[in-house]
This record gives sequence, structure tokens and C-alpha cells, in this order.
Amino acid sequence: MSERPAIAITSGEPAGIGPEIVAMLAARHEERGWPARLIVFGDQDVLAARAARIGLHPKFVRFDAASAGPSESAIEISHEPVAVPVVAGRLEPANAASVIQMLTHAADACATGAFSALVTAPVQKSVLQDAGFAFSGHTEFLADRTSTPGVVMLLVGGGLRVALVTTHLPLAAVPAAVTRKAVSETIEILAAALRRDFRVAAPRIAVCGLNPHAGEGGHLGREDIDVIAPAVDAARAAGHDVSGPIPADAVFVPDNARRYDAIVAMYHDQGLPALKAASFGGGVNVTLGLPFVRTSVDHGTALDLADDGAKARAADPGSLYAAVDLALELVAHRAA
Repeated sequence: MSERPAIAITSGEPAGIGPEIVAMLAARHEERGWPARLIVFGDQDVLAARAARIGLHPKFVRFDAASAGPSESAIEISHEPVAVPVVAGRLEPANAASVIQMLTHAADACATGAFSALVTAPVQKSVLQDAGFAFSGHTEFLADRTSTPGVVMLLVGGGLRVALVTTHLPLAAVPAAVTRKAVSETIEILAAALRRDFRVAAPRIAVCGLNPHAGEGGHLGREDIDVIAPAVDAARAAGHDVSGPIPADAVFVPDNARRYDAIVAMYHDQGLPALKAASFGGGVNVTLGLPFVRTSVDHGTALDLADDGAKARAADPGSLYAAVDLALELVAHRAA
């Protein structure tokens, strides 16, 4: 790893809170700095205007791939122009293609090794879908773009690491998506990442049941007996320290959760509420299995905050800071 790893940062939905928290990141970088070259993918004029709107005037430098970057702690901008003017807090489907292009350029640059990691600010899934893009989330987009057959969404924060078997699905579609293969692959990818990226020599993993009380012996559903338990048994046979299926309301009790290095939840709103309750504003989303490090904030576009200048000035950039911190930690672990 170079002395100053290059980190790509996508600025997210241009009408959302992404530009403001990027401005806060830039201001902090100038004051204290990260030991990295930070390159933001986004519209330079939008980023400058939204920074000024909240009383910040960070030094944005146009990114030059041929240079070693500015010697001072300045944020570099890889200019990704929007199609139509941006109004903070107001979604514009005409800019959806610009958001997809921004993500594509950043992901492709990371895949070639031009950048050491990708950090993403939030995008608005609904406006991308309304514009005709089959976009269910960063995790799925990046897996498709890099032709990665298996990825896992991992949330980190508040002393917890929570991995998801399924991600952005309607709740009614979850039981069919929780298969032995899906549970087994999640455990395998998670265990490998804990060793490689988080330097956990012998990971201890808990696996949640799907149903209340992990099915109550089959009386509240058979998925825990017929699907999850065999996957856990297979993981144990492969040498992993795995427990489960455990009722989700039991495993997230703090005294129980701290016994494990990570917890596998079956679906999005089974695992994330517990993690966000413990860490909101400082949690980080990590995509495991990609050919490069990818981290993200743990919150959405916050259009209501972006719409109001005073609220935008008070927005909490802590999750973005944490995402950069964790990206640098994981990059260093991979290089060691």
C-alpha cells in the first residue's frame, strides 16, 4: 500500500444530504486530515454551492489521475456533471443517469486498482427506479458491476457486526430467499472477511433464526429446522465456530451479542434496528466479497434535512467519517 492510499468517495443523491456531509468531510480533512488521498466523485459546482450554503468553503481541487495529488489536505473532485440543475431536497429523475454514471466510474476505477477503496454517500433508490434503472441498492449494483457471484452486506457499529442473508427485498419475499445455499454462502464470506479484513483469527459467529423463537420447534415455521440449522451444521463441519439458529430477540441482548464476533441476520429489518439503535450516526455499511474495499454510511439521503439550510448545517457527518476510517483500516489490513 502506498503511503497515501487513494480513496474514492461518491457524493450520492445530489438533492440529498450527501453534498453537505462531503463538505463537512472536506473541512475536517483540511483541519486534521486523513492519511489518504480523498477523491470525491460528483458535480463540482453542486458540491461547492452546497458547501457555501452551510457556511463552509473547503478547498476542492480537480482530480488529476496522472499526479500524486495535492500536498496539502485538500479534497480532490472527479467531476461528474448533473444533467439538470439541482434543488436541495427535491428529487429529479433527470439526474438519475448522472448518479448511475458516477457510481459506475468510481466502481470501475476501484476494480482496476486505481483506488484502494470506495466510500459511498447515500443514493435515493426510488428516483433511480422511477427513472427506469433496476437499482435495488449499492450492494447489488456493485456485485453486478464487478461480476462478483456472492457478496454480503455487513453493518458495523456500536460494538456489533451484523451480516445479512437477504438485503433489499419485500418482507413477503424473504422466506423463499432464505435458502441453505444463501445461509451457507453468507457464513463462508463473512468468516473469510473477518479473518482477512478485520484480523479476527478465529471468528465466532451467531446465526439468527428466521421465525419468532427460531420457529419454536416447528410450531412457528419450519425454515429454522429445515433450512438454517442444516446450513449451520455444514459450517461447523467445515471448521467454523458457528452457533444457531438463535432467536433474534435473544442474540441481540448485549450480554449475548458480545460473545460473538459477528451475527448473521436473515433479513434487513431483523438485524439493522438493533445495530442502528446501538450506533446510529457512527455505523458503517461494508460490502464483503468484492475485489476492493467498499464502505458506506448507515443512513439515507435525508431529503428533509437537505431541504432546509439550517437543518443541513446541523446534519451529522459522523457515519461518513467512520466509513472513511474503516475503509483505511481494512485497506491497511489487506496490505499487511
